[in-house]
Parts: sequence; C-alpha cells; structure tokens
Amino acid sequence: MDKKAFYDLSYGVYLCSSWDKGRPVGCVANSAVQITSDPATVAVSLNHDNYTNQCVKDTGYFAVAILGEDADPLLIGKFGFYSSKDKDKFADVPYAVRGKLPVVDGCLSWISCKVVSSMETSTHTVFLGEVIDAGVLNKGTPMTYAYYHKELKGRTSPKAPTYQQEETDGKYVCKICGYVYAGETPFGSLPADWVCPVCGAPKSQFEKR
Repeated sequence: MDKKAFYDLSYGVYLCSSWDKGRPVGCVANSAVQITSDPATVAVSLNHDNYTNQCVKDTGYFAVAILGEDADPLLIGKFGFYSSKDKDKFADVPYAVRGKLPVVDGCLSWISCKVVSSMETSTHTVFLGEVIDAGVLNKGTPMTYAYYHKELKGRTSPKAPTYQQEETDGKYVCKICGYVYAGETPFGSLPADWVCPVCGAPKSQFEKR
C-alpha cells in the first residue's frame, strides 16, 4: 500500500483548544471539517495521546483556530510537538477567550463548539461539536498541510494521521519533533543558541541516528 496517496486528501492546519481546570490547553489538528449547516456542526479528530483530547472529554467543549499561511512555524511546533500536560503552551502566545474558549490571536478565524457526540477509533477520538460561536480575526489564505510541508519544510507529529517515518541515514534528528538537520554547516559547528526551526528545541535535544 502506497500511503503517499493519503497526501492527496485535503488537510488544514488548526489549533484545537479547550480548558484544563481553568488553564488553557491546545494541540495541532489537521482533521477538522464542517458536517452540517443547520444546526452548524464541526468534527475534529484528536489522538488519544494528546492531553487536549482528555480535556475536551472532561469539559465537553473545544475550539478550532484556523491558521493562515503566514503563521509562525514555531507556533505550530509548540502546539504540535509538546504536551499541554507538561508545558503551558499559551504562556507567551497572545490569546483571548472567544466563544467561552481560549483562541490564539494570530489565527484567521475560529469556531467554538459544544460536544454533542464522539466516536472512538484505535488511535483517535472524533468529536462532533455543535457550533456555539465563530468569528473572523484576520484576512489571509488558510494554511494546508501541503503548504506546511512543501513551503515551510514543516514536520508531522507522530500523533498525526498523516505521519510517516523518514529515513535519517546517520543525520542529526530532533528528539521532540523529528526534524532532520540537513544544513551545510556541520551540526557540531552550529552556534550554542541554535534551535530547531520547527519546534524550537535546543541542540541538546538532537541525536545522531
């Protein structure tokens, strides 16, 4: 089976958020879609290993922030490769409570939902949410996963449905996000303050594989 066929499906890049006892939490999701228009409902798929998954189950609410092509790749790295259980992802990210939920300021638009149904798969939960509010914050072109990979050279989290392991061939690999360093400067000669361009991890988080 050629799994590259799945790349021809249309994926966006979204930040799904919720609450954890009053603390904002969130993660990257690439599977979000409007299901019906009246009443407006949206479905989003979250990996069981994402802490946000459990928070959505506990609160019964989630928001989807739609990112634009001009979104900072490090924002995607922070929300896509770290766990809200261990890291306050919103600590230095401007956001506001919109439709009862935390939503980052830099997104194009947002949709907040109340969970009305869910379906469990072997690895993910698909939440069906009735839209309780929505809004547009900025103009721009919505980011697709194809753009994220081809233009921004972004990586896919192992928790994402589209993840495929890449051959590393003795190169230095980020232990957080899987970014494979392929620059012309030898890895050992990079400045001490150099960080992973995808998730912001320091050099100490890289290992040769």
